[in-house]
Amino acid sequence: MRFALLGSGSAGNATLVARGADALLVDCGLSLRQLEARARALDFDLRQVRAILLTHEHDDHAAGAAALSVKYRIPIMASCGTLAALGDLPARAWGCEALLPERLESCAGFEFRPILVPHDAREPCQFVIGDGTHRLGILTDLGHVTPHVEAAMRELDALVLEFNHDPQRLATSAYPAPLRARIASAYGHLSNPQAAALLTAVAHPGLRRVVAAHLSEKTNTPAEVANVLGASVTTPWSIATQHTPSPWFVVDRAPRSDALRADISASLNCAS
Repeated sequence: MRFALLGSGSAGNATLVARGADALLVDCGLSLRQLEARARALDFDLRQVRAILLTHEHDDHAAGAAALSVKYRIPIMASCGTLAALGDLPARAWGCEALLPERLESCAGFEFRPILVPHDAREPCQFVIGDGTHRLGILTDLGHVTPHVEAAMRELDALVLEFNHDPQRLATSAYPAPLRARIASAYGHLSNPQAAALLTAVAHPGLRRVVAAHLSEKTNTPAEVANVLGASVTTPWSIATQHTPSPWFVVDRAPRSDALRADISASLNCAS
């Protein structure tokens, strides 16, 4: 199993999870043109996508879903609340399927579980996706870590985790006060310290890859996240960016001993 982030941040999110000739796309907040261009950059054919899993209805996670669904005949899967909050998007899609939060689902050789999270959306879920042997957690867009979320993110082989903002940068940012309050709230986004605390709680010898995701371009920096990650975990890590796709990350083999040093350099260079 392997995965790659086509883009991550407030301007659009999409993550490919592939296994053999099949793949799932978690979120679809990029335009069809961007999705196709970034997939080509990864030498990936979007016709391999068997389902689009949406975490919630916000545009940066769902805006491109209908167009991709129609062009490539891909069903959209999301919670009932998310589908209802999407308005006419399900009617414009090639097909839709409602997911029950916390129930294990299967598609094209993948198993996945929608995990309920606290976020300011209708019925938001994040996902744990497996191939029967290895498990990937995708956890962005939540305001705080509940005991349930922490339990769901244990014993993973790889984790994509939100490092949205630095609390001090957010507090002194030019954002309007209501927006600052929303982001920092229990239903907003994870700060660097919150993400680091979760990572420390769930880290274990079998965790082979961590990808920091959904960084704010105005209230966070890759250098700050790198410092937090370096102090929190010995697992090889990378930092996803908004405007370019990540490389493919393989989760079914142990990383090379020099992977951490290489990832630090590549992440900072890519984000600069």
